[in-house]
Amino acid sequence: MKKTATFALVHFCVAFSVTYLLTGSWVLGGMVALIEPAANTVAYFFHEKAWERIGRRRALQTS
Repeated sequence: MKKTATFALVHFCVAFSVTYLLTGSWVLGGMVALIEPAANTVAYFFHEKAWERIGRRRALQTS
């Protein structure tokens, strides 16, 4: 749990920093830092589901 929390914090800081450096806006940096990690988390969920499906198909083919 601690590893997940620290990774979330790192992700937030990177998203904020990159956006702030590109735009100079604290507000936009904060918005992206909140929205991007949430969207990325959803995308990662579906990415993992897809890889699980691929793994099951490969296992069936080798059986």
